[in-house]
Amino acid sequence: MNLLIFGASGRTGHHLVNQALEGGNTVTALVRDPSKLKISHDQLRVVRGELSDDSILTDLLKGQHAVISALGASSPFKYDQTVVDGMRMIVKAMEQGGVARLIYLSFIGVRESRADGGIVIKYVAPVLLKTEIAGHEEREKIIRGSKLDWTIVRAPTLTNGIKKGDYRTGVALSSGGFVVSIPRADVADFMLTQCDNSSNIGKVIRIM
Repeated sequence: MNLLIFGASGRTGHHLVNQALEGGNTVTALVRDPSKLKISHDQLRVVRGELSDDSILTDLLKGQHAVISALGASSPFKYDQTVVDGMRMIVKAMEQGGVARLIYLSFIGVRESRADGGIVIKYVAPVLLKTEIAGHEEREKIIRGSKLDWTIVRAPTLTNGIKKGDYRTGVALSSGGFVVSIPRADVADFMLTQCDNSSNIGKVIRIM
C-alpha cells in the first residue's frame, strides 16, 4: 500500500514508518525537520513541509491508499492550535483529493473514555494533561464530522518497550489498573492493520 504518515518523526511515528516499510509498503512522511526522522529506505519519501501548506498536502495525497496520523502537540502541557488546524487541513485535503481512509492516534484520557483507562488516567491525566486532552478532543471532533472512512485509536500511556503483540482492542475496552500503558510499537502495529480493515471504519477503538 501507499501510506502517508503524519507525525513520523515522533517516537510512535518512527515505529509506524519502520513497521510499514518492513511490511512492504511505500511510505511518504511530511515532517518539519527531516533530520529527526532517522530512517533511510528505498520505499520511504521524506518531505519537509508544514501542515498549513495545502498545496503540499494536495500533492502528497496523490496516489495514497491511506493516511495515518500520530500528530501530537509540541508540549503535552500547552495547547497547540497549529496541530488542530493542521488536522482540519488534512481532512479537507483528503476529502477533496478522494483519499478516504484515515487512522488517527488519540488518547483514552479524553472525556468520553477516561473513566475506563485506569486510575491515573481517570483522575490524574485530566489535571496534568488538560491541554493535550483538549487538543485530541478537538481533532477527534474534526475527524468524526468528516466524510472520511476514519478509525480513531485511543491508547493509554505509551512506553518505549518492544512490540509484544498481545494487546487487546475494542470499542468498550476498560481497565481498573493503576497505571495502564502499552508499547508504542504495539500501537503502531495495530494502526497499520487498520489501513485495509473496513470493519472498524467509523469506529473509535481502544487499545490496551
